[in-house]
Amino acid sequence: MKTNIRELADGELLKRLEEAQKELLDLRFKAATRQLKSPKDISKIKKEIARLRTIKRQRELGV
Repeated sequence: MKTNIRELADGELLKRLEEAQKELLDLRFKAATRQLKSPKDISKIKKEIARLRTIKRQRELGV
């Protein structure tokens, strides 16, 4: 899943962002029920969401 995010089309970027947000929600539920194996997974997905949002915003601004 390590492709260059900047090369994604707008539709793919939004789809990836939506999937990442769903995954974060799922990880938070697992953490709450003590089924999460690695707490690092939450921080990794949060960073991916931040990257995707940054690229989305840059495209909106035309940077």
